[in-house]
Amino acid sequence: MIYSLESLKRREVIDIKTGERLGFIDDAEINIETSQTVALIIYGRERLFGLLGRDSDIIIPCDKIKVIGEEVILVTDTDNQNCEKYTKSKLKVLKNLFG
Repeated sequence: MIYSLESLKRREVIDIKTGERLGFIDDAEINIETSQTVALIIYGRERLFGLLGRDSDIIIPCDKIKVIGEEVILVTDTDNQNCEKYTKSKLKVLKNLFG
């Protein structure tokens, strides 16, 4: 099936293993050369209305997505090293390194 990013943003992401509600999809990583989606990104929650910064972003590789339903997306192994959590400052460093 083909989904638009806009339709995915309306679905809540839940970790099957822990039952934890991770949040809603905010962004996606796309491989320009192959035109495939590599990962889905959930931005970290703001702490104290953003005054204390944000929690780490959650980057979920597409191979960790088990089911995309009408209202939820079920994923597995988000605590695994393959589902890395990045802070905004770490993402800026990576962008500077890789362009």
